Amino acid sequence: MSELMASIAVGEWLRAALVILVGFFVAKLVSRFFRRVTEKSFTPHHRLLGSTLVFYVVLFMFLLSALKQLGFSMSVFLGAAGVLSVAVGFASKTSASNLISGIFLIAEKSFEIGDVIKINEVSGEVISIDLISIKIRTFDNVMIRVPNETLIRTVFTNLSKFALRRVDIVVGIAYNEDIERARKVLLKAVQSHQRALENPEPFCIATQMSASSVDLQLSVWVLRTELKDAKSELLIAAKNALDNEGIEIPFPHTSLYVGQHTQPLPISMVSEGKEP
Repeated sequence: MSELMASIAVGEWLRAALVILVGFFVAKLVSRFFRRVTEKSFTPHHRLLGSTLVFYVVLFMFLLSALKQLGFSMSVFLGAAGVLSVAVGFASKTSASNLISGIFLIAEKSFEIGDVIKINEVSGEVISIDLISIKIRTFDNVMIRVPNETLIRTVFTNLSKFALRRVDIVVGIAYNEDIERARKVLLKAVQSHQRALENPEPFCIATQMSASSVDLQLSVWVLRTELKDAKSELLIAAKNALDNEGIEIPFPHTSLYVGQHTQPLPISMVSEGKEP
């Protein structure tokens, strides 16, 4: 009788192991099918996260079936799992918050891998989007980990969401210069530039009268992929155009004015060691 019970127990363990093995292969197939179905609608990273989630959900279902084969009561098991989940939830409140925030970020699709984003004072390329955090590589090649909860609570900027970007160059001209002439010179300089787009067209406006100059803002639309080179080249082109036309770009200076009806300030040159 004991041998019969032992053989039955071995058979149950073998059936449970077979169920788990079959479940592993089924989970793999379902995961691959998910990636193939969502190839056009999801990004590669979202497909990877989704297929991983599908894999473990299917495998977990087969694991429950295997436990049932071994005589475990599902109600007791699920109850214990519920208690364990609550305990783990209280013990890892921050991780759970980051996990929920990560699901919202994935659904929102505010940024993708390869996008350049700015969070507070940190700017860089997104190299990983996980359920707990994202990882950013800064422009000086430093990796920064940002928890998902921080992204949900903070205003961040996606610098590469759209294909076009606007380059704004502020140029100061002297007060005695013709503003309209300076505008035409700047626009002519950038309109013929190879990186400047015709639509939207460039524009130049006067922004303010500062202490030493009248400030003009020259704005040019360029492709996002050419932003870094375009900004430098357009600044050089604007400077050269103003120089060629003899339009002064003043440096900060201060003038002393004592009133129209006062006498000029007395000024005398004194050599070293001599009295004036």
